[in-house]
Amino acid sequence: MLLNRRISVSYFLKAIQTDLIRIVFFGCLVGLLAKHKDFLTLQIPLSLIAIVGTAISLLLAFRTAQSYDRWWEARIVWGAIVNDSRSLIRLLQTFITRDQDIHLKMFVERQIIWNYALSESLRKESHSKRVGEYLESYQINDTNVAYGILTAHAKHLRLLAQEGLITEFRQVAVDEILTRFSDSMGRCERIKNTVFPVSYGKLIHFLIYLFALLLPFSLNDDVILVKMLLTIGIPIIFIIIERTAILMQDPFENKPMDTPMTTICQTIEMNLLEAIGEPTQKPTTPAEEYYYIL
Repeated sequence: MLLNRRISVSYFLKAIQTDLIRIVFFGCLVGLLAKHKDFLTLQIPLSLIAIVGTAISLLLAFRTAQSYDRWWEARIVWGAIVNDSRSLIRLLQTFITRDQDIHLKMFVERQIIWNYALSESLRKESHSKRVGEYLESYQINDTNVAYGILTAHAKHLRLLAQEGLITEFRQVAVDEILTRFSDSMGRCERIKNTVFPVSYGKLIHFLIYLFALLLPFSLNDDVILVKMLLTIGIPIIFIIIERTAILMQDPFENKPMDTPMTTICQTIEMNLLEAIGEPTQKPTTPAEEYYYIL
């Protein structure tokens, strides 16, 4: 995930290197073909090229907008998780008496583990040692671990109500926050599991290569080097825009532009522990580099 404003140029070039090689090879080939004697008299109206270029621009604008929407929605969801985590513990602090602090500490620990478990499941990572030990200790064996932890929250809340430690009204108030956690988890899973249509990307690529194919035959410049540079340069701009959208469209893939879930989890942990007077540890400080995977 991106922590600073800078991003590595080498990382970005590596992400588009295959497309760069293809478009350079294709541009050189078409540029040379345009100078062949059989194609010297072939002239394609520049207005036709403009139509293709406009179509590509519109498609790229739509894709970039949709990718940014997915990335921004993921960040909004995790912002809501931060707020709801704080609200959950604040309410429980109000509802649970001091002689029952053991219950509050259990909720805090379980909520911290839930945050880490959700982030790991979204990234398709194996459970960390801390999460794994907690799941084993409390025998949470659900296929969806994050949902299983929320269920443990609900069972504990019901136990408090049955023992008369909180009223039914207070139980409902806390249960509303648990429902919001479930909603946030579902929104994250929807973003994670919804694949951007492959056919859309293939259409853009087809139009970009069609543009590169037609462009040399609409240019009047007799200098072959100029034709080749234009045939290569303009499609590369389209490729870079599309690749930028691709990098944003999946915010849970453990890449530089991901949602910083681990950092967010660490912040939540620090806030919740401070709320109950437990010792805290500062979040991991990234190295002085262009990005840091958290």
